[in-house]
Amino acid sequence: MPMDRNLLDIWVYLSAQPLLWLAVTLAAYLAGYRLFMASHQRAWLNPVALAILLIAGLLAVTGTPYARYFEGAQFVHFLLGPATVALAVPLVRHWARIRRMWLPLAVGLVAGSLTAALSAMAIAWGLGASLRTVLSMAPKSVTTPVAMGIAEKIGGLPSLTAVLVILTGIVGAVLGPGLLARLGIREDEVRGYALGVAAHGIGTARAFQLGSLCGAFAGLAIGLNALLTALLVPLLASMLGLS
Repeated sequence: MPMDRNLLDIWVYLSAQPLLWLAVTLAAYLAGYRLFMASHQRAWLNPVALAILLIAGLLAVTGTPYARYFEGAQFVHFLLGPATVALAVPLVRHWARIRRMWLPLAVGLVAGSLTAALSAMAIAWGLGASLRTVLSMAPKSVTTPVAMGIAEKIGGLPSLTAVLVILTGIVGAVLGPGLLARLGIREDEVRGYALGVAAHGIGTARAFQLGSLCGAFAGLAIGLNALLTALLVPLLASMLGLS
């Protein structure tokens, strides 16, 4: 039909414009966030997960290559750096409390970092995964750019690691707060730190929804866990003879 043809022509024109995919990305997240708020912040309606599903569905339906999508959406990717640096603002506000808790924070960081890496590798190995897959699992609880760099260094697959990082963040953000509540852990400092160590950026976004103090400790955990994992995982892989 002529109208269908006109709509197709319009879509072909718009899809070639980089700003279209930036707008789609923002609209998808806004739709996911509004649904999340309308549901009274039910954890399983995580706005990041909803946005990913919406965008993936649109790319599949329209047959749009990911490379073309990223040409427009890469500005959002660029903002990850400034957004991460901005996490220093709540840290400064709660610096006195953080200094008083340096010992439990250090112990929790080492325990969390080692548990995240070793448990993922052990499960993958036990299920018969290839060596490259096992190595790709190790940095799954670290923010994406750092995790991909670690995976490449130790012989893993950076692209697979990126997917695992996102899945880890979504699962941690969805299940983490409820699990911590069931365990009787209600202190904002502990909840935030646990979400940051286990679920990196997506977990930190969830932590800020729980409170400023919770988000501040999650932001601290992201940076520290990225640094420690970048040091420990290559060392562990070498000691275990995996790289």
